[in-house]
Order: sequence, then C-alpha cells, then structure tokens
Amino acid sequence: MTDFALWVRAIQARTETALADCLPSDAIAPNRLHAAMRYATLGGGKRVRPMLAFAAGEAVGADLATLDVVACAVELVHVYSLTHDDLPCMDDDALRRGKPTCHVEYDEATAMLVGDALQSLAFDVLARPGLLTDAAVQLEMLHLLALASGSRGMCGGQAVDLENTGKIPDLAELEFMHIHKTGALIRAAVLLGALAGGRLDPAARANLEHYAKCIGLAFQVMDDVLDAEADTATLGKTAGKDAAQGKATYLSLMDIREARSYARGLTDDALRALEPFGAKAGHLADIARFIVERTF
Repeated sequence: MTDFALWVRAIQARTETALADCLPSDAIAPNRLHAAMRYATLGGGKRVRPMLAFAAGEAVGADLATLDVVACAVELVHVYSLTHDDLPCMDDDALRRGKPTCHVEYDEATAMLVGDALQSLAFDVLARPGLLTDAAVQLEMLHLLALASGSRGMCGGQAVDLENTGKIPDLAELEFMHIHKTGALIRAAVLLGALAGGRLDPAARANLEHYAKCIGLAFQVMDDVLDAEADTATLGKTAGKDAAQGKATYLSLMDIREARSYARGLTDDALRALEPFGAKAGHLADIARFIVERTF
C-alpha cells in the first residue's frame, strides 16, 4: 500500500471519529431524527472534502484538532446536500454510498429534516468559541462556508442543473453549473483547511483557489465518465442515472476519451498552482492525481 493510501485511510478514520463525536446521539430526543442523521453521515463515502481540508492545513501547518472541526463542517454540508439531492423532488435516487438513501430507509419528511439539521450542525461546530485565536479568521471561515452552500454556490449550481435537464449547454454554461454545484464546496474545503492555520497572503490564497477550481471541475468530469463506465456496485449509487434523466454532463459535449484528456489537463493545471508550496502541498497534489485516476 502506498504512503498516500495509508494517509487516506488515516484521514477517513479520523474524520469518521470526529463526525461520530459531533453528531447527536440517537439516545437523545428526537431519537429517530438523530438516528437518521447518523445513518446518512457515518459509515461511507470517500471523504474527499475532509481530505482536502486536512491536506491544505498540512501545507500551512494548521493544528490537527482545528482541522477535525473544519473537516466535520464541510462533510456535514456535503452530506446534507446529498440527502436532499436524492429526494424524489430532486434526483429521486434510491442508493447512496452503497446503502438505501435516507428517504428510502426512513421517509421523505425525515430526510428533509436530516438535511436541514446537518446544515445547521455544520455552522454550529465551525462557530464554537475558541476554535481559533483570531476571531476575524473564524468569521471569514463561516462566511466562506455560507457562500459555498447557498444560492451563489452549491444550491445555485443544483438549481442550474435542474433547469438544464434535457438540454445540451455549451462548455462555458456546463462549467458555470459545476463550479457552483460541486466546485464551491471543494473550494471551501481547501480554503477552510488553509485558514485553520491563520491568515493567508494573497498569492497563496490565489494559488489555492486556482487549484481548487481545477480539481473541482476535474472531479465532475470524472464523475460523468464513471457514471457512464462503472457499475452500480462499484459506484455505490445508481449507475447511468444522469444519462437516463437527460442531465447535462461533459459526455453531452465530448466522448469518454476526450473527457479523460480534459480532466488530465485540469489536473496538470492544478498541480502547477501548487508549485510555490513545494513538498508541503504533497497531499494536495496526491488528491489531484487521485481524482483523475479514480475508478469509483
């Protein structure tokens, strides 16, 4: 097993523990809601956003305990979005992370409340007093996560995705959608991880933002490729669903070979943005390569 694979397992385990600790116990009322929150969040997922937060934090020497909190915040927002996206009024999916989606296991109303509660919890953990000695930086982190989650970020991207169902947008329109729907929270994960180490100088921030934009797009390109190539068991979600629903994807505009080449180009661009950080950004570079090489 490679050093990167060992690091990934360690971060996934660390994130799982942190999430289990911050989620309310299902022994606390309302028990069923808390059980559903834990069901949706624990025991699955690649944890790419927590990995990005930890890797960016490593690049600036951030405290691991602070990164635990950042990782929880971005993953809770991500899981909230998945829980809502899977609802019948959105993408109507029955499988997520290899198990029944939250609304299938529980019910639609509970799944809606799970998403709402997970989003609130994300801001709760990130806003707790004493997370950082510099309160202005902590406030900036909250602002970044709010922008990434709302109408100018993830929610806005989902709205554009729904509006474009059955249409074939051009590349600029498709990338506008994905920069918001997928890329906004990826950017937030990188910047929050870096800000966990304190204030960022403008050049470092610009490089991290460019890296995040490139890997966010590459991630979506590969999602579209894998949706067409991989099976349901490998993906842990229903394969071929985007094409069946007439979703706008990169494969609407290019074939699989071209899409893979495009993702590699984005990854190369991301790696160039990390060059000023040197070896300290090693795991950020590893994640960029993982995104374009992954098979699930």
